[in-house]
Parts: sequence; structure tokens; C-alpha cells
Amino acid sequence: MNSLENRISRLEGEVGKLSDRVSKLEERVGRVEDSINALRERVARVEGIVEQMDKRLNHIESELRGLREELVVFRKSVDEKFERFRKELSERFYWLIGILLTMWITIILAIIRLRC
Repeated sequence: MNSLENRISRLEGEVGKLSDRVSKLEERVGRVEDSINALRERVARVEGIVEQMDKRLNHIESELRGLREELVVFRKSVDEKFERFRKELSERFYWLIGILLTMWITIILAIIRLRC
């Protein structure tokens, strides 16, 4: 019977050790679950931030498109105004040349008449 009692006491000791190991494993699993829950919260927060960034980037892209369209319209307007200015300047230049030629001819004719 002694051997049976020894075996039982050894088994009880082993069961105690296994019980300790199981409780340690349960603690570790609990910590892992806590870590996973914390990680889930962080991932959810990051997903929210990414969604906000996506919305903001889409808004910025649409604003940039609008700016490009406005810039194209503005550039066409400036080109048209510059073309009109160039034509007007060209016409005034021809008028100026015409007036200068007329003055020179008048002065030359006056000089010729005075000498004669």
C-alpha cells in the first residue's frame, strides 16, 4: 500500500504542477487576449484616421482640379487680353511711324522751301 500511496502522492504532486502550469497558461492567454483587444482598438483607431485622411485627400484632389480649371480659364483670358494689347500696340506703332514720317517730310519741305 505504501507504493500505492507514494504513487498517489506523486500523482497529486504532478496534478498540482499541471494545475499551476494551467493557471499560468490561463494568465498568459488572458494577457494575450488583453493585448489583442488593445491591438483591435488601435487598429480601429488607425482605420478611422485612414478614412479621414482619404476623405481629406479626395477633397484636396477635387480642389486641385477646380484650381486647374480656373487656371486654364484665367490663362485663356490673359492670352486674349495680351493678344488685344499686342494688336492695339501694333496699330499705335504704325500711327506713330506715320506721324513721324509726315513731320519729317514737312520739315524737309520747309527747309527746302526756305533755301529756295
